[in-house]
Amino acid sequence: MNRTVLFLGTGDGQLLKVILDENFTSNCPEVIYEIKEETPVFYKLVPHPKKNMYIYVTAGKEVRRIGVANCNKHKSCLECLTAADPHCGWCHSLQRCTFKDDCVHSESSENWLDISSGPKRCPQIHISRRGKDKATVALVGSVPARRSGCVVRNADTGRELCKGESRPNETCTCSILTAAPYKDVLVVNVTFSFGSWHLSKRFNFANCSSLRECPVCVGAGCAWCRSGRCVHPFTACSPSDSYRNQEPCQAAVERRAPSQTTGGRGFAKSNRTHRGSQVFSVESIEPQKISTLGKRNVVVMGANFTQASHGIVMVLKGTSTCDEDVIQVSQVLNDTHMRFSLPSSRKEMKDVCIQFDGGDCASVGSLSYIALPHCSLLYPATTWISSGGQNITIMGRNFDVIDNLIISHELKGNINVSEDCMATYCSFSAPSLKGSKVRTNVTVKLRVQETYLDCGSLQYLEDPRFTGYRVDPEVDTELEVKILKENDNFNISEKDIEITLFHGENKQLNCSFENITRNQDLTTILCKIKGIRTANSIASSSKKVHIKLGNLELDVEQESVASPWYFLIGLPILLVIVIFVAVGVTRHKSKELSRKQSQQLELLESELRKEIRDGFAELQMDKLDVVDSFGTVPFLDYKHFALRTFFPESGGFTHIFTEDMHNRDASDKNESLTALDALICNKSFLVTVIHTLEKQKNFSVKDRCLFASFLTIALQTKLVYLTSILEVLTRDLMEQSSNMQPKLMLRRTESVVEKLLTNWMSVCLSGFLRETVGEPFYLLVTTLNQKINKGPVDVITCKALYTLNEDWLLWQVPDFSTVALNVVFEKIPENDSADVCRNISVNVLDCDTIGQAKEKIFQAFLSKNGSPYGLQLNEICLELQAGTRQKELLDIDSSSVILEDGITKLNTIGHYEISNGSTIKVFKKIANFTSDVEYSDDHCHLILPDSEAFQDVQGKRHRGKHKFKVKEMYLTKLLSTKVAIHSVLEKLFRSIWSLPNSRAPFAIKYFFDFLDAQAENKKITDPDVVHIWKTNSLPLRFWVNILKNPQFVFDIKKTPHIDGCLSVIAQAFMDAFSLTEQQLGKEAPTNKLLYAKDIPTYKEEVKSYYKAIRDLPPLSSSEMEEFLTQESKKHENEFNEEVALTEIYKYIVKYFDEILNKLERERGLEEAQKQLLHVRVLFDEKKKCKWM
Repeated sequence: MNRTVLFLGTGDGQLLKVILDENFTSNCPEVIYEIKEETPVFYKLVPHPKKNMYIYVTAGKEVRRIGVANCNKHKSCLECLTAADPHCGWCHSLQRCTFKDDCVHSESSENWLDISSGPKRCPQIHISRRGKDKATVALVGSVPARRSGCVVRNADTGRELCKGESRPNETCTCSILTAAPYKDVLVVNVTFSFGSWHLSKRFNFANCSSLRECPVCVGAGCAWCRSGRCVHPFTACSPSDSYRNQEPCQAAVERRAPSQTTGGRGFAKSNRTHRGSQVFSVESIEPQKISTLGKRNVVVMGANFTQASHGIVMVLKGTSTCDEDVIQVSQVLNDTHMRFSLPSSRKEMKDVCIQFDGGDCASVGSLSYIALPHCSLLYPATTWISSGGQNITIMGRNFDVIDNLIISHELKGNINVSEDCMATYCSFSAPSLKGSKVRTNVTVKLRVQETYLDCGSLQYLEDPRFTGYRVDPEVDTELEVKILKENDNFNISEKDIEITLFHGENKQLNCSFENITRNQDLTTILCKIKGIRTANSIASSSKKVHIKLGNLELDVEQESVASPWYFLIGLPILLVIVIFVAVGVTRHKSKELSRKQSQQLELLESELRKEIRDGFAELQMDKLDVVDSFGTVPFLDYKHFALRTFFPESGGFTHIFTEDMHNRDASDKNESLTALDALICNKSFLVTVIHTLEKQKNFSVKDRCLFASFLTIALQTKLVYLTSILEVLTRDLMEQSSNMQPKLMLRRTESVVEKLLTNWMSVCLSGFLRETVGEPFYLLVTTLNQKINKGPVDVITCKALYTLNEDWLLWQVPDFSTVALNVVFEKIPENDSADVCRNISVNVLDCDTIGQAKEKIFQAFLSKNGSPYGLQLNEICLELQAGTRQKELLDIDSSSVILEDGITKLNTIGHYEISNGSTIKVFKKIANFTSDVEYSDDHCHLILPDSEAFQDVQGKRHRGKHKFKVKEMYLTKLLSTKVAIHSVLEKLFRSIWSLPNSRAPFAIKYFFDFLDAQAENKKITDPDVVHIWKTNSLPLRFWVNILKNPQFVFDIKKTPHIDGCLSVIAQAFMDAFSLTEQQLGKEAPTNKLLYAKDIPTYKEEVKSYYKAIRDLPPLSSSEMEEFLTQESKKHENEFNEEVALTEIYKYIVKYFDEILNKLERERGLEEAQKQLLHVRVLFDEKKKCKWM
């Protein structure tokens, strides 16, 4: 069997399967998967590495596993094998079309028929006449070679007519005599048994006498006589007739076959066609796009349609489907127009031609079947109720196939509205719902054929209320009109509003809309009148403003302004009153100021007492309820762990080292890289190259780190050799350090060997990290997150009340309380499991933003169900449900508070006045292209700008009050956070400096023994030197890097706040390994003071740890080599070593002359020098071929 299968992803979300035969002729393409959202399929389709039954498809933000065939849709063996799908075949034991792996005993070629067998090998039960006196029941086709039995029964009575059993490796046959008793048998059931499976067929002989053709007669199980009659198989032909067996009928079928095969209709390139003397022409078809549901009213335009006498048909031929659709004309409207009703179809473009009176097909062009419309955004979502007329826009796709747009009201039913639709948007004028109750919600629907599609909800509110207007002449040729309106939830645009100013003797001027601004009390609509001459006189004579909002029209009166004459008369009286009042107020304020100062001092004292008492009580009583059931620890695989450790600041290298590894052939390495690989495996050459590179002034620290990491990857499968290189380079580094300060060795990453040691530790300790340290480390990060989120967190600055780092302490703390929410999760296809709990109680803070509440709700779902919800945070919305009222919750909306300096305060749970027990619904966003708010300097959350520091903007009754805040009052929160994570932290530290099963990890024991041996060789007697070497090589070079970067180990996101807390933990960890006694005073940094009492205990444990390792029996060289060899085998084919070799060569060629000169001066490297020149020649040839 030689077949080529193509999987093709389309731009509108379809996955097509095309099968090519030996001549590369394709079958009819099959749509094996279709994405409802119509997101384009990513160009890279990945087959399952082990099972050829699946393919991985990437589209949008998801990866889907799709079956490569739907074998079950083929209901018979003939249909299964005729489909010619190489993935499918007929399974005898299951009696259905399956994948080969799904068929029991599929290794037996007789139990599973693939397409190479051909449809002729499908087992079929035949009844044939082999003589005058009997009919034979037999099985033709391929069946397993085993003993079989067969039986024929009368279906009406159940009586057995014949029964047989085969010999080994033969098929059963059964004969029935053509006797009179059997002529009344009309229906028989024939069953063949093959062990555990059966093959059955029912024959109905009631219509034998009505069949007029031999092949049809024999195929139905009847008998064909010479005279051309079809008779019952169990009755004999007349004496003058002799029987006919099946062979002549087979020949008849073969002769008829060519005439039965219908070729495709020829599509004429011309749009004109002749039938006799009559000329027909077709010009166009409307519409040119219809939905996959089809369309009843498709009109074709042309000429001479009424002249067709024998009928008109439309022929549709798809670009991917192979069958033609032939549709009779529904109605010829006149000589130039006719109407067709088109059936449903899958998404594709079809060629259309019209055939008149059976003549040639005249081409009309193409017709596109596209997916049903999809709505993503309805804007604005509110309108006024009495008159309507506001312009509403729907965004989405495929709106050009809708039949009409409908507003569905619970009392008034469906209201048809006129719409203006293009492919990606639809606009309509909101109808009036006068007489309905205020705050009525209606559903906007699209009708396509008989299908109604929801497009979202439109809310009708009470009409807008205008309070007045002001006219200000800017210059003598321009007027500025400001119209004041009460705040509401309407989104009024320039298209919705028309403004006319009336002045003088009923004169009017059109005012051009400029903008709308909103403050806490009123909304101002600004418009301007330009190009006038007497702006001042028009302003003084203005009478009213006429406003038209859609169909709503109303007049607005000018704000009343007192006459200037009255003002001048009342001014002296007012001045006298003001003087008396001022004297009285001054005396009263003096007393009031003294009283307020006394109250503020009392308030300050009370606040200090309360905060200190609360801090003390929290330290003694607070207990963090740690969620232990955090599910599976989300470890990164080794490949990504290693790359994040090797290249912490160069994320761009990750993909080039990992892509296409499963398809890479190990024997496919090109000659130049093979030669370079052999060259760097020369220890003397590699050490010389490294020393030469380090002596170059422009070989920076970053270059040294990158070179070490490239070298680690290139030698990933040769860890024994890499370890020997590490030993040589470490000895050389000791020689350099011994002349200066040996205690500084390995303290920084300034050489290739120091970075190489970090990478080597990462490779060798990855297993220990995952098996022993990983779980307590993840529990620490999780517990720390829980403690931080227990109190207020400012979402803009990431500062929090609970922290370990004073720099991240939120001391501007508002009053807060816990709110228990009843959260209902909408059912989505991504999480459709029956055992998922969708009603969850979640505790949030009333000062949490909506985004923070989303995160806590998601975390609660994960903790409850052990699996995530299935959507990203930016893909969901929250909705407050209070009775029949629903309110969408957003961080910023029209109700957001805007402070005096224009800064917007983010909405919180408290802002929406959500109380305990409120129901919150989680649902998927309709608009899939909208993104969450990106916070900037124009937003604030808990830390208010300086201008607002002395007022409480959350409630009018507290306005003017300010709670005195001192940062030092909240330092106890650092201690509270430390206490909450203390047990988890100690568990982590002790898992790091523990010896599982009284054995140290091989890499640690080996390298510590190596350092002890080197100190002894160099006659270093100071034990502090060796202690510092060990500390610099393991805790400093490896563990601190891990503790500060949990994203290196786990698939999590590290926030800036968590980073600050982990820095404090890492500092305490390193202090435990320090030999210096800390002298801390009251003025010492809090980050040092926090763990000051714990450090001495940790130091003793570290000393015991170092001593226990030293006292362990030394590792033999064979044990270490076996460990390194096993680690090398584990990581075969993890990385693309060719990329690493190429990067190494770039450094070599950059300093080629210096390296070559060094090789010339060194003895014993002559061969390496020749090999290096040869490598350069190979790379230069490769470069000429443009392979690089």
